[in-house]
Formats: sequence, structure tokens, C-alpha cells
Amino acid sequence: MKSAVVLYSASSAGHLIPMVSLAKLFHEHGFSATVITFNHPLISSKADQEVSHLSSANPSISFHVLPLITAGESYANLQPPDVTRIIVQAQNKNLQNIILDLSKTSCVRVIVLDSICTDALDAARQLSIPTYFFMLFGASAAAFFLNLLELDVSSSLSLKDFGNDPINFPGLPPILTSDCPIFLIDRESCKAVMQASRDLVKSDGILMNTFESLEPKAISALREGLCAPSFNMPPVYSIGPLVTERREKEMEERHESLKWLDLQPKCTVVFLCFGSLGGFSLDQIKQIAIGLENSGHRFLWVLKLNTEHRNFFNKSIPEFELGQILPEGFLNRTKDRGMVVKTWAPQIQVLHHESVGGFVTHCGWNSILEAVTAGKPMVCWPLYAEQWLNKIFLVDHDTRLGVVMEGYDKDMVVAEEIEAKVRWLMEGEGSELLKERAKAMMDKAAESLRITGPSSQAFMQFLIDMEKQNLSKTKI
Repeated sequence: MKSAVVLYSASSAGHLIPMVSLAKLFHEHGFSATVITFNHPLISSKADQEVSHLSSANPSISFHVLPLITAGESYANLQPPDVTRIIVQAQNKNLQNIILDLSKTSCVRVIVLDSICTDALDAARQLSIPTYFFMLFGASAAAFFLNLLELDVSSSLSLKDFGNDPINFPGLPPILTSDCPIFLIDRESCKAVMQASRDLVKSDGILMNTFESLEPKAISALREGLCAPSFNMPPVYSIGPLVTERREKEMEERHESLKWLDLQPKCTVVFLCFGSLGGFSLDQIKQIAIGLENSGHRFLWVLKLNTEHRNFFNKSIPEFELGQILPEGFLNRTKDRGMVVKTWAPQIQVLHHESVGGFVTHCGWNSILEAVTAGKPMVCWPLYAEQWLNKIFLVDHDTRLGVVMEGYDKDMVVAEEIEAKVRWLMEGEGSELLKERAKAMMDKAAESLRITGPSSQAFMQFLIDMEKQNLSKTKI
């Protein structure tokens, strides 16, 4: 029977797309790959829609969407990690059944779980198949979560007990409590994350979508077991950057944003895009528009509306027309140097376009890797989840590939700050060093993926270790 892998992912684009990148890597090494996903009640896009797009663009990979489960309890007062736990637990039997069916025609060599699907670990291991996690955020964020687990088991402290004092964790720069996601601040609200971290260290290993040159200290701390010394740390493999195209192959013709970029001078356009969940209120949209207009620079802005301020899991987002939500006359006044597109643009192709000189980003890990592989400097505007932590690692740590958009942690980022940061990035002398570092990191990213590069070698070592795990397990 053909050797197969099963990859289990949450349904949002930010999770499915890198998981598909990993599936393609397995396929290149001779495995058949099946990606399994499920609908999430807090995510507006349906799993079937995402899978349809990805399946048509990746015919070598099989996809399966688990049947919809409606849990009996309300999600209204729960944090997103708690909701995910409930859904994953409810789907465990369905997941097992799909893998058992697949095992009738293929030899399943490994199960790879999305790092937010930790509650599927026990269900997967009951099948006596090696089970690994794929981290969909960076090594620095992973190191933070495991350090937090160590704090949880070795003391009575929580993050809020540090007050204004910096938190010093192995492998990481000093971190303030104010930089941490709100659901990690006290012991009660971070229970789901702590349980997820416990499951991570119980797995057969952890695959990281990062590379040695980008996060050397965090990767080293993870491998050496410094982040959670009270636990037996499984092997860690940094196999990135895994970056794949997002639906571009489906397009019958070139996207309008790329055609517009073709007409712009080299390195003159600032690109603003905030991920699949990154919508803004009307007031914030107007501040962005004013800042861009006053900056005088060319821009490409992917705009998403969110009617609930800072509720990034809002599912009831209405249809809108650009002219109705942007300042009166904005589109006409900036038509010769700016373009606004609704909802989506082919981000990887945009970032690799020679006209783009900088990137204003929400600091989602996929977007960071896409900017790094394109050699583009970043203005960091984190919105939710671990993105605030990613900002620290990009701005304050050794990599220094970005600058911060001040006010990201307040109710509103004002137009004056947006104007100032765009001007600094596109014309300031101080940004030249940032751009040089971005170009150098791009070269290191490419080097890591060469056949003799550290990421390629790490994946080969993972395959060897995976087969050793198979030999040690009694098959079902």
C-alpha cells in the first residue's frame, strides 16, 4: 500500500494554507497527503469554501471536511481557545473514522495536527500512528507559551503579577504584560492554552514553520528544553519557511491589483493588508485613509470592514461599497497614486512585485513569512492572538525586520501616526538599514530551503525519526 500522511487543520485560511504547504512537501517526498478540517463557529468563512478553493489549486492533495457539529452550549462567554477545544473534542470520533477508512487502502505513516487542535492528540495516538504537531506560529511564540506552562507548574504566579516589570523567559527578549494576549494574563483565563501546551510536549515531535536564521535563540531554547524544563521536550524540527500561493492559480486572469502595480515605479508602493480576519471599524478606516492621503505616497490597501470594533471573530459583516465607507472624495483625490481593493488580493504576488517597497501588516505568522521571503520591511500593526508577541520578536529582538505602528494597543491608531510611519518607511534615511536587513533575511530564507540547507535537512531528519517511531508502535 502507498505511504500516506494525514494532516488535521482548523478551517481558516491562516491555518489551512500553511498546512497545504506542508502536505505538498510530503507529496514531493513520495507520500499521498490528506488534509482534514472542520467548520468553526467563530470563523465566518466555511470550511467547504476554503477547501473548494484549495482543492482545485492542489489536485495532488486529498481534502475532507468533517460533518458539522453543533455543540449544546453557548460560545458567547468563552475565549476562542476554549471554543476550539470544545469543537475539536466533539470531532475526535469523526477524525478517527476517517483515518481508519483511509488505512484500509493506504499505509498511514504519520498524523500531523494543527497546533490549535491539541485536543485531538489522544484520539490520534489511540490509532498507534506517530503523531506530530505543526506550529502555525513562530518559534518565539511557541517558546513563550511553553515558558508560560513552566511558570504555571513551578509557581503560583500569573503574567499579571509581573505588573510593569519585564518578563524574562529563555530564548526571548524581555516582554511586558501589556504585550501579551488578554486571555493569557491570569491563570483562570489561560487554562485552555496551558492544556494545549501540555499536549504539545506529549507528542512525538513538533514541526516549526520557521528557520534557523530568523529565530535562532528561540529555536535553540526549544531544542535544549529550556522553555519547559519540568517536561520532556519532544524533538523540534524547523522546516520553514513554507509559503504557498493563495488561490492565484485559480484566477483566469491577472488580479487587478497586480495590473495596477505594473504601472508604478520600482519600490514606491506601500502595501497594507491585515489578514483573513483583520477588519476595521468605520472610524479606523477613515483614519487610515487620511494618513495615506496625507503621506503623499503610493499605496495598495486591502480593506475589510468590521462593524464590531476589535471583535475579529465577528461573523455578521455586511456588504459595503468603498465610496460609502471612505472619506468623501478620497478615491478621486488619490486615484493617480493609490488603489483600494475589497477583502482580498494575491498577497504573495503583491509582496514579490518590484513596485512594492514596504508592508503594513497585522503580524500574522504567515504574513511575516511571506514578507520575509519577499525581502520586504514591515510596519507592525498587530491585532489579536499571538500577533502582539510577534511584533516584539520583529521589532525588539535581534532580527529587527520591522517598526511598530504606535497606538495599535489603543482604541484607535490616529492618521498622524499612519502618515508618519508610511513616510519613514518609504522615504526616511533610517529605513535603509531596515530594508537591508529584510533583503539579507530573504537570502537566508532561500538558503534554508536548498537541498543542503538547514530546513531541508531538518525535514529529512524528521522523516527518519518518523519511521523509527513507526517501527516502535503496534499497529491497529
